[in-house]
Amino acid sequence: MSKATVGPEEEEALIRAIRSGWVTPLGPEVDAFEAEICERTGRRHALALCSGTAALHLALLELGAKPGTCVVLSSMTFAATANAVAYTGADAVFVDSGESDGNVDPQLMLEAIRTLQGEGREVVAAIPVDLFGRCVEYDVLETGLAELGVPMLADAAESLGATFKGRAAGAYGRAAAFSFNGNKIMTTSGGGMLVSDDREMINRARYLSTQARQPAPWYEHTEIGYNYRMSNILAALGRAQLAKLDSFIARRREIRAMYVEAFADIEGLRFLGSAEVVDGTADNCWLTAIDLGTAVGVSADEMVAHLDAQDIEGRHLWKPMHLQPVWRNARAFTTGASEALFRRGVTLPSGFGLADSEVEQVIEAVRTRLIRQ
Repeated sequence: MSKATVGPEEEEALIRAIRSGWVTPLGPEVDAFEAEICERTGRRHALALCSGTAALHLALLELGAKPGTCVVLSSMTFAATANAVAYTGADAVFVDSGESDGNVDPQLMLEAIRTLQGEGREVVAAIPVDLFGRCVEYDVLETGLAELGVPMLADAAESLGATFKGRAAGAYGRAAAFSFNGNKIMTTSGGGMLVSDDREMINRARYLSTQARQPAPWYEHTEIGYNYRMSNILAALGRAQLAKLDSFIARRREIRAMYVEAFADIEGLRFLGSAEVVDGTADNCWLTAIDLGTAVGVSADEMVAHLDAQDIEGRHLWKPMHLQPVWRNARAFTTGASEALFRRGVTLPSGFGLADSEVEQVIEAVRTRLIRQ
């Protein structure tokens, strides 16, 4: 689906880190990686962590998430977004997708917050998720959330390198979280990053991420901390990958364009997102997702099974959190959009390392199932 691609540059970076003697969390590679992510996103401060989930968790703590408070978030997302809310004890309130790209419906998110505030609930944060590498409508959310007095924490786990109206993914909100998991647009094997223009937030998160150790000549702790920092070795890997990010994105856009051209004649099939750059807005094309629609007559279940039978990895879109058994009692503001997308949506192989012939194999397999229908 999205296999990591590494080469001699990553090998050299790892050797450099190992030979430096910094083989534990923290070190010069971590410092440099944080600085390079700041430069890429336009943020003033960054904190390298063991996962994107850790970044979300620490940011939520700094925004005041705790039992008795609410966090409003996209329902169509990976479980990590919701899990981070659960770690704080706050109540997760889910918001449905818009129909165009699967990203959260911004007006519905604002309506949900107004409803909760009208009920006397304290909403400490809103977490929109950039789905499959496409930024949400940050202009609508930024203005609306400011009016409501609710800080935005952008879940940009999937969107590093994407842009929205000329600003980089991760540049919006009080803070933003990236993931460098093995299947992302670039990887540190496992890892994440919290970025913000708020120095105090990052400093506080940095303190908590290193077991909340006090500045004393012994191990002194006045509160509970976490073991969340990234290792120097993985940061070196991340720096080598970050240097290739633009080429990774360019190839994935080429793959998206191949799919778009190949399926242009399939009535009812559409793509979530675009391979085009329009008015400073561009997907990173991390994954190409198709909506089979109602006219096609093939469900996501059927298409995934068909691809699997040919040893091709296709997957469903994220199952919305409000449909997950673990969140059955959570509140949700829904329209049915994400549920419909889950029934009809499939992500196709999108990795940088795919050869054109392999993409054509996927195209042929998809067309075979659609034509058979």
